Amino acid sequence: MRITTWNVNGLRAALNKNAGAWFQEYAPDVFCLQEIKSRPEQHDPEALKAFDGYHACWNPAERPGYSGVATFTLGVPSMQERGLGREIFDREGRVIVQRCADFLLYNIYFPNGQRDHERLQYKLDFYAFLLELCNEQHAASEKIVITGDFNTAHSEIDLANPKSNQNTSGFLPEERAWIDRYLEAGFVDAYRELYPERVQYTWWTYITNARVRNIGWRLDYFLVSQALMPRVQDVIIHNEVLGSDHCPVTLDIAA
Repeated sequence: MRITTWNVNGLRAALNKNAGAWFQEYAPDVFCLQEIKSRPEQHDPEALKAFDGYHACWNPAERPGYSGVATFTLGVPSMQERGLGREIFDREGRVIVQRCADFLLYNIYFPNGQRDHERLQYKLDFYAFLLELCNEQHAASEKIVITGDFNTAHSEIDLANPKSNQNTSGFLPEERAWIDRYLEAGFVDAYRELYPERVQYTWWTYITNARVRNIGWRLDYFLVSQALMPRVQDVIIHNEVLGSDHCPVTLDIAA
């Protein structure tokens, strides 16, 4: 089974940049898209033909042109829910959870703490509430895959300039500590487990020609329940794929 995640930074914009051709060519079993910034009725039906043959689940934000996630699956999931069940988070369209084979798949656009740290507590509260839910599900013997834009680089290897970003949201100690808590609670960062010393990024700012110079951050993850890790075959960062300030990332996992 092949699951691809991508923060498209506006699905309409990405499709206008020929992302649809890549979708059709790569054709994973599941697409998890974040920051779609749109509703299905806002799209040209021709552009959405890139997802022909997929079941679509959309969770746009209440605020137009902001946030939102969408998951496209081959076949209809036996269970799907939008949101976490807490209104303060769910109004921003950040989560879709589906049953995928024998595990729960979370497609998540985690909050950004913002440059002035204005949204930092909101972001940390989101991490905490999600982990509570996952702990309950693990206790009930569920297996889980969490994917999406985590808006946090976990370790120094995960960004090009760690020293100059010590006080930048996305690399603050309290944000990174939440990734530690997930790993302590039975999750594995699948990419880092497979490639402990590899340096690859998934996001580059549009300014300062950062992508050409590969001055980036690894913000897009697959956190996998420890019980699922033996089935993980690969995690692929498609840093050559354009169309957004993020690139797609794929998990290959035995069904």
